[in-house]
Amino acid sequence: MLDINKEIAQLNWNKEPRGLYEPIEYTLASGGKRLRPHLAIIAAEAVINGGLINSMDDVLPAALALEVFHNFTLVHDDVMDRAEVRRGQETVHVKWNDNTAILSGDQMLIEAYKLLAQVPAPKLPQVLKWFNEMATGVCEGQQYDMEFEHMNQVSIEDYLKMIELKTSVLLAYAMRIGGYIAGASPAQQEALYQYGLNIGIAFQIQDDILDVYGDPKTFGKAIGGDICCNKKTILLLTALETTDAESKAELLQWLMSTEQKEEKIAAVTALYNRLGVREACEVVLEEYTSKALAQLDFLPANSATETLRELAEQLAIRKS
Repeated sequence: MLDINKEIAQLNWNKEPRGLYEPIEYTLASGGKRLRPHLAIIAAEAVINGGLINSMDDVLPAALALEVFHNFTLVHDDVMDRAEVRRGQETVHVKWNDNTAILSGDQMLIEAYKLLAQVPAPKLPQVLKWFNEMATGVCEGQQYDMEFEHMNQVSIEDYLKMIELKTSVLLAYAMRIGGYIAGASPAQQEALYQYGLNIGIAFQIQDDILDVYGDPKTFGKAIGGDICCNKKTILLLTALETTDAESKAELLQWLMSTEQKEEKIAAVTALYNRLGVREACEVVLEEYTSKALAQLDFLPANSATETLRELAEQLAIRKS
């Protein structure tokens, strides 16, 4: 398999003005799971059809574009969320300032399209169409996420639609694009897309759980951030939909609190524990993981497909 970290490290950010490019280099060097480019490459390996792809190098530009785009969204998300830590280090807007984060993020989006332009010409129109659909979905999902913070009534169904757009479509299109470049049939493309969509929802549910119950040393972000800013996560919505009147009143009181950060995190977490919220959300996580795994039956049985099976199972129990 292509070494994505090595390929990312070889991207040239030694350009002027340094104030624009250094934050990009800083962001991409901070690590991360590289999940989106890996999914694009694994999808290609799962369905690769001799004669329709010269080498895995044909998939590389799209894989890199997906990773740069993903990191662009994180830089801007951190500004909107006022997040101070990402992957165990200061976020760009904290290390530099808001204006730098916005502008360097904009340039990352441009760089993503420059990479995408290197996709083999016969495949580029369709890949560009899907990439734009994906980018629009991510923006729509982020807007819903921000609007939900100020809405009193948000259903779990609303939440699932939001994370499908904000998180899952990027994984789903990574799979579809990688498979398409490698010559996947339409049925295989759809299976890859549905795998990515469902594993993306499972991934975000686990992310919500880790934000409350994770270890900050491995999670890479401060624990309880979602509680502090009243994010409509699946944990909060499950609590609101299943709790008794007394516990709901207590929870709503804490949601209105803007002070006592540590006390708020502890009190809301205690409510979740009492209501069995974590366990209920883990059931939903398992359902989406199972939906993703079912799609593998439509793909060739090979080592890449087995890797996708292992990945789905690992994401459901990840700690970071």
